[in-house]
Amino acid sequence: MIYVLRVLHILSGAFWYGALIFNARFLMPSLGAVGPAGGSVIAQLNKRKLTQAFMGAGIVNVVSGGWLMYLVSGGDVGTWMQSGSGRTFGLGGAFAIVALIIGVAMNPPAVKRLGAIAAAAAQRGGPPSPEEAAEVARLQQRLRSGTLIVATLLTFAVAAMAVARYM
Repeated sequence: MIYVLRVLHILSGAFWYGALIFNARFLMPSLGAVGPAGGSVIAQLNKRKLTQAFMGAGIVNVVSGGWLMYLVSGGDVGTWMQSGSGRTFGLGGAFAIVALIIGVAMNPPAVKRLGAIAAAAAQRGGPPSPEEAAEVARLQQRLRSGTLIVATLLTFAVAAMAVARYM
């Protein structure tokens, strides 16, 4: 069972972190540069369920990580957390849990609304109204902020996981 959990934990973490870094470094700045036109890209990402993929990967990662901590500690997580490795793995896990909570609270509502605005504009056959364009700019900023916060937290989580074994 531990091998299955490790594979799930590592693959879900690799996807979650890698995709998030791509979004933070390349996609979000590009969408911001094109302004309201970026809404159609968000609508396409919504159709492909990117937000659900992020949430799913984060949930699989956190649950499998918690289960791994339980197994590796022999069921005595409290004692294991007194070791340097246990504390470092625990700290990395805490960063990932906070990243998941913030990501779920901030990003999906913004993505959903951006997609709705883009769909409404596409149905009308024109660009978003000035009010919608202002809301798109606000939502894109919220999405950028949420993505940067989560990317930073996950960077700390990945760094902690990378060195925990040696602590």
